[in-house]
Amino acid sequence: MNTIFFISQIVGIVPISAVLLFVLAKLVSRRPSSHLQDGYGYAVLITGCDSGFGHQLAQCLDHKGFVVFAGCLSPEGAGAQSLARQSSSNLKILKLDVTSDEEVQQAKKTVQDNLPEKGLWAVVNNAGISDWAEIEWSTIEDFRKMVDINLFGCIRTSIAFLPLVRAAKGRMVYVSSIFAFFNCLNMGAYSVSKRGLEAFADCLRVEMASFDVKVSIIQPGNFGRATNILKMKTGSDIWEKLDDERKHMFNRQYIDLANDYFNSTCKAGFKDADMVIRAMLHAVTSPQPNYRYLLVSAMDRFFFQLFPFLPTFLTDAVFSLSPIFTKRKEMLYAM
Repeated sequence: MNTIFFISQIVGIVPISAVLLFVLAKLVSRRPSSHLQDGYGYAVLITGCDSGFGHQLAQCLDHKGFVVFAGCLSPEGAGAQSLARQSSSNLKILKLDVTSDEEVQQAKKTVQDNLPEKGLWAVVNNAGISDWAEIEWSTIEDFRKMVDINLFGCIRTSIAFLPLVRAAKGRMVYVSSIFAFFNCLNMGAYSVSKRGLEAFADCLRVEMASFDVKVSIIQPGNFGRATNILKMKTGSDIWEKLDDERKHMFNRQYIDLANDYFNSTCKAGFKDADMVIRAMLHAVTSPQPNYRYLLVSAMDRFFFQLFPFLPTFLTDAVFSLSPIFTKRKEMLYAM
C-alpha cells in the first residue's frame, strides 16, 4: 500500500491502472527512427581511449564516419599515438583526465570549437580503473581514488557535456560492471564506485527522457585479459601494505592463496572485447538502445540475470560454495 500511495502522489492521485495503460500505449506508439547508417555529421566523445574498450570503440566509430573526440590521460603515450596513426583525420586526441575540472572544461571548449554540423551525438563514459583487495587491506585513499575516477569522473564529464548531447537529442553511455550488483569478495572499492555510477545513470535516464536523450549502461563481466585493466599484484605487494595487526589477522599464507586465486580467475576471462564493443555500438547507433547490456558468457547469463532479484541470504550463501571462501574461513579462523 505504501508503494501505491507513493506512486499515486507522484502522478496526482490518478488510478494506477490508468497509469499502466498510458505507459503501455506510449511504448507501443513509439516510432523508432532508423539506425545511424553512418556517423557523418555527428560527433562522439569517448573517455579513457588510451587502451581497452575506449581505444577499440574509437577506432570503430571513426571507421563509421563519426568525428571522434578520443579522451586520453596521456596524449603522448603509446596508446594514444597508436590510435592516432590507425585512424582518419576525423579522430581527434584530447588530453582528458576526468578527475580534473580544468581538463574537462578545456576538452568541452575543444569539442565545441570543432563540432560537425549535426553536433555531439553521444558521450561514452568509459574511463575507469580497477583494483582488488579485501576491504581491510584497503585505505581510505584507495577508495577515494577509485570513486574519483570511476564515479565522480563520469559525473563531472556528464554535467559538462549534457547541454551539447541534449541539443542533438543523443546518447549518454556508461561503462559499469557486473560488480555494480554482484557483491564479490575482494572487489569492495570497485563495487562501490560502479554501484554509485549506475545510480547516477538511472536517475539521469529518467530526467533525460523529457529531452529524448537515451541513457545506456554497459555491464561487462570478466574482460580483464581483453583490456589489461586489472592490476596484477604479488602476495608481497599486498603484505607490505598491511600493518602489524592486519598481518596477524590475515596471515601470509592466506594472502598468497588469495592472490593466486584472483590471478587465475582473471586469466579465465574473455580474450577479446568484441562483445562489449558491439554493445557500445548498439547503444550509440540503435534507434532503441537497451537500458542495460549484460555482457557475460551464455552459461553465466541466467545466473547474473537472476542474482539481483534473489533474497540477501541466498546471494550471500552463493559465496559459501566458492573454494576460496571455504579456505579463507578455515585459514583465518585457524589463527
